[in-house]
Amino acid sequence: MRGDYQHLVDEISAALGAPATLEDRDFVLIAFGAHGGEDDLDVMMDPVRTRSILQRRSTAAVRAWFEAFGIARAQAPLRIPPDPAAGVFKGRICLPVRHRGVVHGYVWLLDDEHLAGLDLSVPHADPRLAQAMETAARIGELLAAEARAGAELGELLREVLAGRPAGRDAAAAALREAMGQAADGPLGLVAVAPWALGEGEHGEGDPSAPDGVGSALAGQSGVAALCTVPDPLPDGSAALAALVRLRTTTTIAPARTAAERLLRSPRAGSAAAARRRCGPGRSWSSCAAAPGRPARGTGRCPPTPPPAPGAAPRPRSRAWGRWRSGGTSARTACWPPWCGCARRPRSPRPAPPPSGCCAPRRGLAELPEAWREALAAARAAAAEPRLGPVAEWGDIGPYRVLAALPAGAAEDTSVRPLLAPAHAELARTAEVFLDCAGQAGRTAAALGIHRQTLYYRLARVEQLTGLDLDEGEGRLLLHMALKASRL
Repeated sequence: MRGDYQHLVDEISAALGAPATLEDRDFVLIAFGAHGGEDDLDVMMDPVRTRSILQRRSTAAVRAWFEAFGIARAQAPLRIPPDPAAGVFKGRICLPVRHRGVVHGYVWLLDDEHLAGLDLSVPHADPRLAQAMETAARIGELLAAEARAGAELGELLREVLAGRPAGRDAAAAALREAMGQAADGPLGLVAVAPWALGEGEHGEGDPSAPDGVGSALAGQSGVAALCTVPDPLPDGSAALAALVRLRTTTTIAPARTAAERLLRSPRAGSAAAARRRCGPGRSWSSCAAAPGRPARGTGRCPPTPPPAPGAAPRPRSRAWGRWRSGGTSARTACWPPWCGCARRPRSPRPAPPPSGCCAPRRGLAELPEAWREALAAARAAAAEPRLGPVAEWGDIGPYRVLAALPAGAAEDTSVRPLLAPAHAELARTAEVFLDCAGQAGRTAAALGIHRQTLYYRLARVEQLTGLDLDEGEGRLLLHMALKASRL
């Protein structure tokens, strides 16, 4: 099917006489069209297009700039001006790829002298543009069919992992039939936790969306099925499960590659952390969706929609200029002035959450157990940054036991005083001391403190907890409690 996309993109490139690039709705590259001519060097010097081709996806800043113009809801071609601050040095023409009212991707063309005279106000008036839009519609059909197939596999995977026991066998049998020979081969599961559930930004009632992850990403990563599991974490957060085809049962490397790509998705992270605030009780998405404003919030101040043809350009404020140039007002002033978050500091974009991989399996029989391993590895990577961002079940040590315990089961009243925020440094000292097998020299070197300081802190730990750190059982209890508190 990927060859079909390439053929259709080449059709658009030939019709319009300009190189075209096809991305899915998560800005993951699917295909790009070559274009012979004297301006090839200029085309390849465009950093956005070059990055999209070489790294197979666009940056968050580029995505924010394009989405601010409402491309996710556009019904016709759009012209988008350049934005050097986001790395967009050349304007674009965007052909939305839709099927039955739902956008599934975008065809991008550089808006250079070849397309300067293209009238986008009446798409069907120009036969070249009409042909390109017809081809884009055919691409939309293919992407929709691929998405529907992925959604069906995802529903079966969700039933196997988190459904009622009575229905799991039937779901596993259906999943095996749908996957064919791959169902009996080496497989791995990836857990990305937390994962933000979709809010329908690509169209209302989109039944084919495979949990907000582009089908192109799934195909490139060897992912056989994707699904979201609503509340597998102790705090009730959702997680993403990815069933990945492996080469052998001796390596989980393809699953690690899939996890790393999934972590680049804007859905990787909690929904609460991903939302931006525009004002008291208002989310950024609701602010940006107001009449006359871009359709979707992106975490940065979007541009005003371009003026009507022949209209005078809107004036830009001094604050906007300082913000664009990276001045001191970048964190406190916003443009345009109607944005509700004006003069409110914006939080930095949260780092992607860690993920976990299970031990390799052969076939589908042990998927529920593999899912528990992947979730435990993801939680361990969140507790111990050194294990992440992608942790493997075999590398998480004591967290294999602790993650299987119910929430709070490893808490102990004697250790509770040490876990108070006021004693954070003492808790860290005790944990490093126990990680170093009780060797004072190694511990002091790891903490960068004098041995006498270490002994003083350990004495304070014993006073707070009532535990004797010269006894093995006391050390074991304290070590388990400290590790469990990270989960």
